[in-house]
Amino acid sequence: MLSRIADSLFWLSRYMERVEEMLRVARTHYIYSLDKNINSGTWKPILQVYTDLPEDKAQVFENDTYAALHYLLLDNNNENSAKNIIQKARENARGIQDHITREVWEEVNSIYHLINRPFVKLKLASADALEIIDLFLKHSMMYAGVADVTMQRGIGWNVMKLGKFVERGIETLILTDKQCALHNYDLYKELDITSWRFLLLSLAGYEAYLKTYRSTKHNQQILHQVIFNADFPHSVLYCLNQIERSLAVLVKENTNPEVPELLRSFGRIHSRIRFMDPASLPSTDIQSFFLELKRKLQDFNAKLKLLFFSY
Repeated sequence: MLSRIADSLFWLSRYMERVEEMLRVARTHYIYSLDKNINSGTWKPILQVYTDLPEDKAQVFENDTYAALHYLLLDNNNENSAKNIIQKARENARGIQDHITREVWEEVNSIYHLINRPFVKLKLASADALEIIDLFLKHSMMYAGVADVTMQRGIGWNVMKLGKFVERGIETLILTDKQCALHNYDLYKELDITSWRFLLLSLAGYEAYLKTYRSTKHNQQILHQVIFNADFPHSVLYCLNQIERSLAVLVKENTNPEVPELLRSFGRIHSRIRFMDPASLPSTDIQSFFLELKRKLQDFNAKLKLLFFSY
């Protein structure tokens, strides 16, 4: 497969995964903003995660739900808005139509045209904001489902999986780190589940948590779910397991001398999570732990691009 084709497949998958996660986070925070009893405050933490707004400009949006939603989802001046990310995904998909299924292309094209329709801006500024967020979230999940049931399990599919799970793993680390930062990284101070519900809902894991864990020690159990639970699709370990499988396929017959270093780089990250005792997490410098993992995943991503996508 040509490097430019692999690059487009990788970024198509990353962009669509990023949009889905952003929509889920925006939806969760919007619902919280309507409930005065659990109002989590401002949009500032969300803006810090998904935008590069300077402090003074972030203050303009943090208490204005419509302005924050518009900037996150539709603003052309926000390079990381859902609208701009979907446009980038479509540009990648358009150039590789021979390597994706017709259904995948049609779903990417459909969500692109939908987000550019005039009624979207009007609904987002009205009481129907949740309805429009749900519509886009539904389409992003439809894309994931269509890709899963129509794409052949060859090299292209495994490149797309790499993009998807690299993005998801980084997103999970960022959101979990942000949630822990709001609690001053104090895991010994036991928190009620309502203090963690935003994170669980943002990662589509609230229902799974209630069905899986029974103790009232929510701090340790929730971090176990989002980091170490190999059966939870948004956990860090699940993402690393999926990356390992796809990476094994892509390097199977690759004789490039840089492959062993790429595998060692990934192996250090995977082993750090796979063989870590979850019970030791509260006594760990959790802030440094997340920072180290994010940095190593980003370094691995850089090596991956140099090996497979440099052209």
